[in-house]
Amino acid sequence: MVKTSAPGKLMLFGEHAVVYERPCIVTAVNHRMSVSIDKRNDEKIIVNAPEMNVKDYKISIDNLNGKYSRETAFVLTAVKNFFDKYKCESGLNVETHSEFSSKFGFGSSSAVTVSTLKALSELFNVKISKKELFDISYKTVLDVQKVGSGFDVASAIYGRTLYFVSGGKVIEEMNIDRIPLIVGYTGIKADTSTLVKKVSQEMEKEHEKINNIFNKIENIVIEAKRKIKNSEWSKIGSFMNENQKYLRMLGVSSPELDKLIFSSSKAGAYGSKLSGAGGGDCMIALASDEKRDLVSKAIEKAGGIIIPVETNVEGVRIERQY
Repeated sequence: MVKTSAPGKLMLFGEHAVVYERPCIVTAVNHRMSVSIDKRNDEKIIVNAPEMNVKDYKISIDNLNGKYSRETAFVLTAVKNFFDKYKCESGLNVETHSEFSSKFGFGSSSAVTVSTLKALSELFNVKISKKELFDISYKTVLDVQKVGSGFDVASAIYGRTLYFVSGGKVIEEMNIDRIPLIVGYTGIKADTSTLVKKVSQEMEKEHEKINNIFNKIENIVIEAKRKIKNSEWSKIGSFMNENQKYLRMLGVSSPELDKLIFSSSKAGAYGSKLSGAGGGDCMIALASDEKRDLVSKAIEKAGGIIIPVETNVEGVRIERQY
């Protein structure tokens, strides 16, 4: 049996633009998804995913080319892709466990995909590099979701904080110690695919305008990358505010997000912005240690829920093997 785990993620800079070949900066967080897998002596694959209300979901190896339930799609597509690529197969018992709620948008789908594929590679003694793990994980996510840039997949694999370009063209690990980040949840689950589609439609209607916004965001990402390496948090905060301005122009912010962002800035945060697709979900704020409590209380007073997180954490790892 092999047990692996992979972290969730938070986007620091570059939302939506990363879908259009621009870079982003993403950090791994300590809310992890774990997967335990062992072999069976028959042709059945049995999946248990308590957080998804999946109990003893059964499918035969011969039916892996068929359709799966929404709750098991990432795990079973990962198994299928692994069997196809590495020419091995077996009945399996698969169990997942999440340390975070999928409603927070921390990237549970990518984390469970990466954890599953890492566990399979160990179980079948297939040696694969991080980049090879990225390629098969990214393919799996695209097979299920049809769209995506892969930054959440890369974050689950490499961990820490990454400078990333769509499709894994660039995956650069940034050497930093900590990020003084506060995460506020609006209480509203974001619909990522709808928001990505909305931006795509705007791109078709007003290509020059939206493309110019993406160029501005790209410039922010490049400048923020330089400042993060030197822990220039005040300047990085101003870049967050600027990035948020362009996300509002894209129409992906929301009154709830804006309220939390405004409140955190008023309380003395270096800067703040939405994190992820927008429309709800989470916002992030940078604050000094002296201002941290004030900013957190301001977010809560504005209706937000503070989500305790550690950033810049380790990527996918083996938890247990025997």
